[in-house]
Amino acid sequence: MSTSATPKPEASEHGEIQDFFPASSATRDRTPMTLQRRLLLAVVCLLALVCTVIGLLINAGMRQTLSAQLNEQLAYASERAATYSLSQSKGNSGTPLFAPGQASGTLNAKIESGLLFSGGVLDMKTGQRNNIVGDDALPLSTLVVDAPPAKRELSIGDYLLVAKSDPKGSGTLITGLPLDPNARTLASLGWMTVFISFAGLIATGLIGSMIIRHSMAPLRRVSAVASSVATAQLETGTLALDARVAEEDSIPGTESGDVGNALNALLDNVATAFAAREESEAQMRQFVADASHELRTPLSAIRGYTELISATEHFSDDGQRSLIRVLEQSARMSSLVENLLLLARLDEKHQVKKTDVDLGKLAGDITEDFRITATDHHWQTRLPATPLVVSADSSSLRRVITNLLANARKHTSAGNTVTVSLKRDNSTHQAVLQVHDTGEGITQAFLPQVFKRFTRADTARSGADGTTGLGLPIAKAIVESHDGTITVSSTPGNTVFEIRLPLPEPQKPAVNPVLSSALKNPTKRSSQPKGTAL
Repeated sequence: MSTSATPKPEASEHGEIQDFFPASSATRDRTPMTLQRRLLLAVVCLLALVCTVIGLLINAGMRQTLSAQLNEQLAYASERAATYSLSQSKGNSGTPLFAPGQASGTLNAKIESGLLFSGGVLDMKTGQRNNIVGDDALPLSTLVVDAPPAKRELSIGDYLLVAKSDPKGSGTLITGLPLDPNARTLASLGWMTVFISFAGLIATGLIGSMIIRHSMAPLRRVSAVASSVATAQLETGTLALDARVAEEDSIPGTESGDVGNALNALLDNVATAFAAREESEAQMRQFVADASHELRTPLSAIRGYTELISATEHFSDDGQRSLIRVLEQSARMSSLVENLLLLARLDEKHQVKKTDVDLGKLAGDITEDFRITATDHHWQTRLPATPLVVSADSSSLRRVITNLLANARKHTSAGNTVTVSLKRDNSTHQAVLQVHDTGEGITQAFLPQVFKRFTRADTARSGADGTTGLGLPIAKAIVESHDGTITVSSTPGNTVFEIRLPLPEPQKPAVNPVLSSALKNPTKRSSQPKGTAL
């Protein structure tokens, strides 16, 4: 019975536990927000919150102030109406609306026995008296005498009303002030707060963006240095890491300075490690070269004495076979020593002695030799009719082509076809030499290792001949010493080694100085007497 593993929550970069459900494609594809945008967004959001709080506090304070002022004005208006009503003669049944100093919009009314005795309101635009309609009598009659001011919704608008006993002893005097002016004042204040806050947010965003961008500039420069190092080719370990963060961007004590200083320290350590590695490899190359050079003499002596013994002494059949085996192994060891010595010299970047080499003729001659000596394979050539000349060391190129053909013969079964083709690539101005075979192919896992030293994959391609794993590395080193490249691609039945070598630059034809001068000055030529040679 199989069970499926329960997915475990993963911790995000902020230390939060991610949800068990897989992220949607939109979340995965979303571009992460930069630190600059995060800081700017945080500043703008914080300012918006502050503006909101300040706006609410101002609105509340203004509302309380206006309410207190309105209550005070209402008390004065009510007192004025009562005083004016008391001063009227008993025979005059006028209303307190005629009290002097009443503001526009003021409401005065007299209630007797629950009925509206008289009442009116001063128009807020003209100041004229308008009578109160009967529908407003009921809200006015519900007011309690000497109670705190109360709000009522009348046909003429919302009013703050207060009721007092008539000083003359009959009825109730009602005085009111409109609430609309206060509401309009609060609305204007709110819109003004919103407008100022919005303008402040825009100004903060623009100015904050410039300030943050300027503050983040050192981090961008540090990132540029790190990116240049990250994209550099460091496989060989011989690259000099000259990239460093500028001194003004690597001063400890600030965030960017700490990062820049740490990056410089890291690059210094890497450069030191590369230098130590290069020194170690140089010592190893020197040791290999010295050891190979020293081994050549005793190996030559072993082969010489073995051949001498074989020619002068008589051995049994087993002894003769052993002697032949010694000769074969000494020859194989001599070849290995020569290869090691050649690689050591190539690693030291010795200048290659170049001459004009007809690459097509060279490849054809080597292929013809294999056609005669390795008859178990089919050898074909596809060479251009015109010579394709490159500037190279003929013996070195011979060794490269020989190694590739020998490699195809060793690692393909009998009956396969090996084709050597040559062409000119005008787009890159290079000569392209290809060695193609129809063998079993190289496994994709081994392809990246084929040009590394002492790597062998006898199981990757069929064949019983043993190899040292130095043929292809030597070919690669020789080609690169000629400023060329060598690559390989392989599938079953189609393995191609491709060599690209630069072609010599075409030489411009020499120009006769006398003829050139005459061509540049035709008038001077025409003025010469007839029959005079140029």
